[in-house]
Amino acid sequence: MPELPEVEVTRQSFADRIEGASVRAVHMGKPLRWPVGYDVDALHGWRVGKVLRRGKYLWLPLTRSDGEQGGLLVHLGMSGSLSFSHRLPPAGVHDHFEMVTDKGTLRLTDPRRFGAVVWGPSMHEGVPGKLLDGLGLEPFDEALNGAYLHARLQGRSVAVKQALLAGDIVVGAGNIYACEALFRSGIDPRLQARRLSKPRCEKLVREVQSVLQQAIALGGSSLKDFKDAHGAQGHFQLATQVYGREGQPCRVCGTPIRRVVQGQRSTFYCPICQKR
Repeated sequence: MPELPEVEVTRQSFADRIEGASVRAVHMGKPLRWPVGYDVDALHGWRVGKVLRRGKYLWLPLTRSDGEQGGLLVHLGMSGSLSFSHRLPPAGVHDHFEMVTDKGTLRLTDPRRFGAVVWGPSMHEGVPGKLLDGLGLEPFDEALNGAYLHARLQGRSVAVKQALLAGDIVVGAGNIYACEALFRSGIDPRLQARRLSKPRCEKLVREVQSVLQQAIALGGSSLKDFKDAHGAQGHFQLATQVYGREGQPCRVCGTPIRRVVQGQRSTFYCPICQKR
């Protein structure tokens, strides 16, 4: 599943090129996760603004010639990807959304159709507002620090990794990146969230930010079919310390990496380097 780094890499790969473009047509293929909620034919002539990201969602702001504003909230689902070009091949069976502009065509390819494109008068109203409401802080928000994390973990008996994945404390620490951040922090992913001390919370925040920064710099992770809007794959999966390395020696101590299942997701950790 595309996580925050992959979504941010996707945004960076087309945002500057599509900003200011005039919409010529919008085409929808097979139904996605939710209905668009707007007559896409009426978007002809609207102008695209600065593409934003919130969590794993992309917001494409649109402005009509008379000043009316709105936009489309895009989610890549389990296997979706966006491409943007003047020279895209003919739409295929898995291409379910196209925004044709005078600067190129933005296309959502989603074989499993768990992705979504929904309309809203703003990011904070309508369906977009409901979907984004309740998301935690962005990982690079100045308000995210050890004290904040420690306070939000109080009373939570779930494992610390599950608390990170929940998304209501901080967004972006997806499965791969949570495993890596916990390893770098020396924290056992099975530790009860409420037992994490303030100093360890401080370190975990720093490592979450460091892992995500590195992942974005490396173009995200391409475990299966993720590509950015240029068609380029990510390379963070080549730099993981624990994720996907069950049975292989820890790069620090040499102990075989272990795997457990938490919340139906595989968790990888070193039993020596990571402490409860």
